[in-house]
Amino acid sequence: MPNPTAAMLVIGDEILSGRTRDANMYHLSGKLSLAGFDLREVRVISDDRAAIISAVQALAAQNDHVFTSGGIGPTHDDITADCIAAAFNKPIDVRDDARHILEAHYAKTGTVLNEARLRMARIPVGAALIENPVSAAPGFTLGNVHVMAGVPSVFQAMVESLLPGLTGGAPLVSQTLRIERGEGDIAGPLGALAAEFPMLSMGSYPFQLQNGKYGSNIVVRGADGDLVQGVIERLAASFPQ
Repeated sequence: MPNPTAAMLVIGDEILSGRTRDANMYHLSGKLSLAGFDLREVRVISDDRAAIISAVQALAAQNDHVFTSGGIGPTHDDITADCIAAAFNKPIDVRDDARHILEAHYAKTGTVLNEARLRMARIPVGAALIENPVSAAPGFTLGNVHVMAGVPSVFQAMVESLLPGLTGGAPLVSQTLRIERGEGDIAGPLGALAAEFPMLSMGSYPFQLQNGKYGSNIVVRGADGDLVQGVIERLAASFPQ
């Protein structure tokens, strides 16, 4: 039985402009591997309504799960929640359960729950809340799309809240073999193993040594740890150090 498929949608002009370096993809991909989800695609798009709606609809149709980051804050350019609602043709408004979470949080901190902050309680009809233990403002799940914040510490906390409630598959095992030979030498044996074991993912990631020669880190991934180990051993035997 194959693992559930997943895609990630990173939303934000600040990522595309280079002002902010995205850390959420790296974090999510590792967590999904451990939980048995096959991350197939990551897209980075701007804060554009049409682009977000189109991407959400396409990814949701092609994958079992879609995870988004960014665009659910209190400012005018935080339009993700509205776009997700539109993608599913659902109304959106301030919801009582989300409002109560924000009221309790801001009462503790002595901060006014103004209209801007209240925007973060706008949830599409039919969505389930995703807990945010860092800054309280919840994410939400609508259909197979999981909508989370862009701030890395908040995103990571939301992922921890969300993943235990999702049904994954077999955790993926990953092993790396360093081979100090050029990819031209490695390609033949590696290609033969990839054809023999199509259930595994094999990648070659080259580097240059200080002496000007080349090497590569060969990464083998799959759900069967013994099979991964066996392939690594066969590669190591083909290229003794």
